[in-house]
Amino acid sequence: MAVQVDQFAIRAGRSSDRVSALFERAYGMSPDSVLNGTGRETFDAIRLLKIADPAQYEPEHGADYPRSPFGQALRQIAQLTKANVGLEVAFADVGGWDTHVNQGAAQGQLASRLDDFARSIAALVSDLGDRMADTVVLTMSEFGRAVKENGNRGTDHGHGNAMLVIGGGVGGGRVYGAWPTLDVDRRYDGRDLAVTTDFRDVFAEIVVRHLGVGDARAIFPGYRVSAARFAGLFA
Repeated sequence: MAVQVDQFAIRAGRSSDRVSALFERAYGMSPDSVLNGTGRETFDAIRLLKIADPAQYEPEHGADYPRSPFGQALRQIAQLTKANVGLEVAFADVGGWDTHVNQGAAQGQLASRLDDFARSIAALVSDLGDRMADTVVLTMSEFGRAVKENGNRGTDHGHGNAMLVIGGGVGGGRVYGAWPTLDVDRRYDGRDLAVTTDFRDVFAEIVVRHLGVGDARAIFPGYRVSAARFAGLFA
């Protein structure tokens, strides 16, 4: 469940401020260094988010976020980015992609999800404006959809899918990686789009070339990060 910025706090009805102070004092007095440090970071975050004042936030450059949970999540990410609270990585998810039945095409549940997805990201990019030069937006899915329609006018879980990368010096307007085609003999198990790029290589390139992490092995345990497998996203 997503948490709104203005809801990130100790919640105890009318006694919230008093209970929050008691918790902060208790964590601060803890002899356990991990517990003490975690508590301090949490309450520092609560104070920073209060300073951000979500009720007063106004998107810029004509950005119009959908009222959907995903659109509002991206609106909050823009808000935190502009509040200069030290945000470096943010995550938002969007559901509704299990289109097993009546998927539709130009109209239908898939088109609705894609519309929300596209308008939300477009609003974020517009809202951030010049800040997009130092921002990378990466999208991914945990699974794709089958190439062939099923018997219920939908598609079932599949293998390969696409990732989108926007901003931060990304050389946009092109498709990176190898296209395996949809020919039956080139499909994975004869039914799915084949995977040609490991998603960790995409993440790793952003971590190394955008975030400037020199040694990414700790971020991808058990996976050998190699620049030779990077797609060359950045111009």
